[in-house]
Amino acid sequence: RLSRMPTLPALPLAPQSPPADGPPVVAPDAAGLARAAALLKSDQVCAFPTETVYGLGASALSTAAVERIYALKGRPKYNPLIVHVASARAAEALAGAWPESAARLAAALWPGPLTMVVPRGPRIPAMVSAGRDTMALRVPAHPVALALLQACGLPLAAPSANRSESVSPTTAQHVARSLPAVPLILDGGPCQLGIESTVVDLTCCPPRLL
Repeated sequence: RLSRMPTLPALPLAPQSPPADGPPVVAPDAAGLARAAALLKSDQVCAFPTETVYGLGASALSTAAVERIYALKGRPKYNPLIVHVASARAAEALAGAWPESAARLAAALWPGPLTMVVPRGPRIPAMVSAGRDTMALRVPAHPVALALLQACGLPLAAPSANRSESVSPTTAQHVARSLPAVPLILDGGPCQLGIESTVVDLTCCPPRLL
């Protein structure tokens, strides 16, 4: 049974030592968040922590930015991406429709490791959803992820920050080893859960656990 995430403790801001010649790993302080936000606003990508695993984020409003995610991960383009937003209101604004079931689940379980599939709104490029007319949305329960979403002001498409088919990363160091070409990693320490979010399709009745 799903339940609301507990309140997360404050995270250390000091980044761990990255691998030699690896990508920059920075603390999620004001300077680090500003640096990451600047990348995202210029259609680049960066890695950041969530309560589940580290994500590889890019603007969900930009086809060019989403292309970078697929290229860096080596991810097949038939595999859709989850869009991370800062609030249920932001999620509803992006969706093509927002059923009552979505409102109830959001009120009960967001922020948290629940992804909801709803009709895709016109602002989200088809590539984000691998050409489908649906989209996946969630509000992460991690202070760094939420701070980044607020700093950049963008919805972020963000699969796990690793090469496709490899183990999902739960530390900044895992990201650096799997994706040495990533432009920036925000180091929020180890992820609390270490497994991807639960996904529920709300476009059918009854809703379907994916």
